[in-house]
Amino acid sequence: MTRVAAVDCGTNSIRLLVADVDPESGSLVDLDRRMIIVRLGQGVDRTGRLAPEALERTFAACREYAAVIKELGAETVRFVATSASRDAENRDDFVRGVLDILGVEPEVISGDQEAEFSFTGATRSLAGRTDLDKPYLVVDIGGGSTEFVVGEEHARAARSVDIGCVRMTERHAPSSPATPEQIAAIRADIEAALDLAAQTVPIDEARTLVGLAGSVTTVAGIALGLDTYDPARIHHSRISYEKVEEVTTMLLNSTHDERAAIGVMHPGRVDVIQAGALVLLTIMQRIGAREVVVSEHDILDGIAYKAAEGWF
Repeated sequence: MTRVAAVDCGTNSIRLLVADVDPESGSLVDLDRRMIIVRLGQGVDRTGRLAPEALERTFAACREYAAVIKELGAETVRFVATSASRDAENRDDFVRGVLDILGVEPEVISGDQEAEFSFTGATRSLAGRTDLDKPYLVVDIGGGSTEFVVGEEHARAARSVDIGCVRMTERHAPSSPATPEQIAAIRADIEAALDLAAQTVPIDEARTLVGLAGSVTTVAGIALGLDTYDPARIHHSRISYEKVEEVTTMLLNSTHDERAAIGVMHPGRVDVIQAGALVLLTIMQRIGAREVVVSEHDILDGIAYKAAEGWF
């Protein structure tokens, strides 16, 4: 077993996984898994730069994670940065800050690499399932981008497109409740991104839709009627199209306070969950998915697997 620490820094959140991984058997045992909403991508779609306050929030989280990594004695540390830091003109400030705190340079991966890691993390835990047909379409709805990956045991085709819950919220500023015009504008962006993804990823071939990341898991938690967020209940739950449509409609028609009062809702998702849920619903409508299989294992697990295998 190799003890690894994997950090995934996205547009909305920064997450840590410290785990013991056996690359040969594919087993992964969590030692610590945590998430902090830092909104690194605040304003990036508009300004092209990482805001000073967003950088400081991210560095504060890195300092917390550095203490956990040291305490648990991870042999290998890998820090992967995704959409927001790819887009930013001043990403060198981000790289220097992370290097100073964690002693490793963030690896700003491409959208295609992000998709490959997400597929690995999501599907290894589905190995041996006979009730799910292949190929899988793994959809990772992030803050700044969404990754589409089709494959069986390995990713066969992947594409990252610039639709995410933070980017869509900042671009269209949906009110609470959202107006029909705002919903239509967000949908138009999502549909255009789906057209782009479909040029390289055969999304219509998918037999099982696997959904990842906070927008999907939050929708699942609401659909399951959970009072508090319960990863064990959410992981590998199967949420019907009808339930996703019902939850999305409720969120779009809710006030900010109503969303904040939902038991499974992380405070950092209250203002972006409307757009995130709409991304999921539109994807399901486009490919005719009758359900989504929800995975708590995602790009973070993929980073850990790849780190243990010496991929980096």
